[in-house]
Amino acid sequence: MATVNMDRLLQACVTQGASDIHLVCGRPPVLRIHGRLRSLETKVLEPDDTTALMKSITPDRNQQELQEEGGTDFGFAFGDAARFRVAIFRQKGNISLVLRLIPTTILSFEDIGLPKICAALCRRPRGLFLVTGPTGSGKTTTLACMVNYINENLDRHIVTVEDPIEYYHSHKKSVINQREVGIDVPSFAEALRRVLRQDPDVILVGELRDLETIEAAVRAAETGHLVFSTVHTTSAAGTISRIIDVFPVDQQEQIRIQLSGNLIAVLSQALCPLATGKGRVAAYEFMVVTPAIANLIRENKTYRIDSSIQTGRRLGMQLLDEHLWQLYDGGKITLEEMLDKGRQPGALQDKANAKILGTKAKGKRDEAKKQMDDLGPVLRS
Repeated sequence: MATVNMDRLLQACVTQGASDIHLVCGRPPVLRIHGRLRSLETKVLEPDDTTALMKSITPDRNQQELQEEGGTDFGFAFGDAARFRVAIFRQKGNISLVLRLIPTTILSFEDIGLPKICAALCRRPRGLFLVTGPTGSGKTTTLACMVNYINENLDRHIVTVEDPIEYYHSHKKSVINQREVGIDVPSFAEALRRVLRQDPDVILVGELRDLETIEAAVRAAETGHLVFSTVHTTSAAGTISRIIDVFPVDQQEQIRIQLSGNLIAVLSQALCPLATGKGRVAAYEFMVVTPAIANLIRENKTYRIDSSIQTGRRLGMQLLDEHLWQLYDGGKITLEEMLDKGRQPGALQDKANAKILGTKAKGKRDEAKKQMDDLGPVLRS
């Protein structure tokens, strides 16, 4: 019975264009559609229901991990329709599940609106490229897009280390090996320790979670590999500070020097529901590491990076708030959404107020001009 129900839920997720399914005791199944939560009109789930639904899709290895650790993650394919990333955890003694839909088609740079310079950076022979943002902001999709671009256009050996594997890549012009943490290798750090013996050109690390993984990723970039990874930060400058702060104080000077020489770009993104209520659009903050920015990193002056991004527009650089304003000004997102996602909502609100007042003033001028035009014939007579 649970399998049938789960299949139906998965199918509903695919057909309704949802990004996530939430299964929790005390509520009907909930879908996240265009960033908003929507309950399905089915029965309220009870503890036995969530346990049965969990067992219908969870491998024995993960069920054991759930028993021992109180949570587990894995990915699985739903026929040819989609793949799902699953997080299962205990809460109040009951089982809860969150299933994230991973589309089977990998989007292009144009589809997701990435800056054009990203293609050129993907051709670099070495360096560290970080994609950052909160959970659910589309980091995995952006990385998959970049890996696919390399796979289609360049002859490289690509090794990915993921937890779990989300987008499946087939061999194209490149050779690609995808390793899953917990199945193919015990940890990110262990995978990175061994990867340099595997003759890689491009390495994708699912997430820079700890000191050991960050050290290994920076070392891989330093030794002549192109390394992609993600960090849960919301700005380019904040990403650099977060990485440096992971290290003990006596090592921070060294990592600043290493980052200044090896970091090539930071792409921070936020996913915003469209003003129409259907679909979402990504807002980007993009920093390319120029000699000036490398110098700021080395000298621990990350607080001046934002102004360097503002002067680097010719390289496609932009601050998140600038892109959010463009999306709002173009009518793509609402004022509330811009203020929610903005780093300086007060400044954005002032800008929006000025625009609204300017529009009203222009409307009054146009109205006065129309009245004068209407009176023209009368005045002339």
